[in-house]
Amino acid sequence: MAKTAKPDVRPQNTHFSSGPCSKRPGWTLDALSDAPLGRSHRAKVGKTKLQQAIDLTREILEVPADYRIGIVPASDTGALEMALWSLLGERGVDMLAWESFGAGWVTDVVKQLKLKDVRRIEAGYGELPDLTTVDFDRDVVFTWNGTTSGVRVPNADFIPADRKGLTICDATSAAFAQNLDFAKLDVVTFSWQKVLGGEGAHGVIILSPRAVERLLTYTPAWPLPKIFRMTSGGKLSEGIFKGETINTPSMLCVEDYIDALLWARKIGGLKALIARADANTKVITDFVAANDWIANLAVKPETASNTSVCLRIVDKDVEALDADGQAGFAKGVVTLLEKEGVAYDIGAYRDAPSGLRIWAGATIEAADMEKLMPWLSWAFETQKATLSQVAA
Repeated sequence: MAKTAKPDVRPQNTHFSSGPCSKRPGWTLDALSDAPLGRSHRAKVGKTKLQQAIDLTREILEVPADYRIGIVPASDTGALEMALWSLLGERGVDMLAWESFGAGWVTDVVKQLKLKDVRRIEAGYGELPDLTTVDFDRDVVFTWNGTTSGVRVPNADFIPADRKGLTICDATSAAFAQNLDFAKLDVVTFSWQKVLGGEGAHGVIILSPRAVERLLTYTPAWPLPKIFRMTSGGKLSEGIFKGETINTPSMLCVEDYIDALLWARKIGGLKALIARADANTKVITDFVAANDWIANLAVKPETASNTSVCLRIVDKDVEALDADGQAGFAKGVVTLLEKEGVAYDIGAYRDAPSGLRIWAGATIEAADMEKLMPWLSWAFETQKATLSQVAA
């Protein structure tokens, strides 16, 4: 039997998934009532909405005026692939990876683009690779925040201002929750479905003047699919960065993104969004410090994520199990919480070490995070009691 009595208070919002993520507080379908449904995205009303989304993105993320922002197909994956296929190959590339999505970009560059001059700079789950070994005379591809490992770069100090190569950053679980140093970043990509809880299928790509220069002066050796093309006739397709999307966007999803951005502006912009994520993460960090059965997957506190918080179960009896047993135990904890209607979708990512992954981004209320913590203890102890019964 669990030592902790079953809590009698549940979080009001039980959506702690790391993507798609929780909607903003107070969200209802009424927020989408102004969406121009049944209208062409190429009509004035559609272009105006798309331009508003771009302008608000620039405002809230504090993107420099000379950087271009485009709305593109296929979520963050589409945006990042667009950058890889359009920009790489001009020089050697350093690929940084410390979790599954970063490893996926390595696979794409090596096996799909088949680039020869590729250096892999990798680390296991929970750690960052040695950033001092990165050569910024080469292009560099990395994730700012490892969504599946809960490990992030603490800042952009490792990137020199006088670099010769481009820095291409997958920031999908960092944008709107962490300070992105755009002066050090040439390409930034993200999806709406993460920190702002938008609907899926759309990505955002942000290009520095240096990235634009590469587009205009370098032609890849491989053919580019239409949805990856950002130039035409040797000139930048400026329309992409003014709301003229490459393919047909969902105006319903655009309206939802605009609503999230307006909410972000209302609460105080980027500073307020970061503060909310930090407050949510502190609740988890304090809980971990007070309970010896659970630990952050991130080895160093300064690299621990404030959005996709990844946790491992370090109870000695659980760690004595084989890998399948440990995974089964963690799944049992997650299943208990879902059956109680307390927290949904908080299991570790399928390629990551077994454990929990709790979304702590800005759309989560700290009060709900606080209500979740006693349930974690109850679910762990209940599962542990089941383990003991099986052993007996």
